[in-house]
Amino acid sequence: MIRLLTLPDRIFARFEHALSGWFLATAARLVFAGVLLMYFWNSAATKLGDGILGLFKPSSSAYIQIFPKAFEAAGYDPSQLGFFHWLVAVAGTWAEFILPFLILIGLLTRLAALGMIGFVFVQSIVDITGHGLDEKSIGAWFDGPSDALIMDQRAFWVLLLLILVVRGAGPLSIDGVLGRKAAAPEA
Repeated sequence: MIRLLTLPDRIFARFEHALSGWFLATAARLVFAGVLLMYFWNSAATKLGDGILGLFKPSSSAYIQIFPKAFEAAGYDPSQLGFFHWLVAVAGTWAEFILPFLILIGLLTRLAALGMIGFVFVQSIVDITGHGLDEKSIGAWFDGPSDALIMDQRAFWVLLLLILVVRGAGPLSIDGVLGRKAAAPEA
């Protein structure tokens, strides 16, 4: 009877062994690229100002998304906001481009994924407190519906990113190539 009960474990142990070390991290990066990469890049693009200097002069959309209440209080005039607001808007915009790109190519993946987790937490706090999301959009765990923007959807984002923090980028990455070069004996 015990052999019968442990049969699935024995079968799947072979799969686990064959896939260990490369599959989970590679799959996590693939899912990130397929589901979240363009979401973040499109969001970042809305925050860029005009022209090449737009990298340093965020659009009004950046301030509306990141500091909705402060921007409203400033009469929707970016010049009425301080250096701190500018710095956060620029850093947030750059982070939305750079961190997903690093995950995509698998460079400094653990740090980039950790940075993205922080970004998602800040994004969620701003959505709740700054944009005033309702209870249905915020959601709750163990409540039945699984379609809430914050507690449900972003929990999966963070889980995906945690896989990358814990497992790294996998062998099909710049991190993997650099790791193999570092581990290779010198001739």
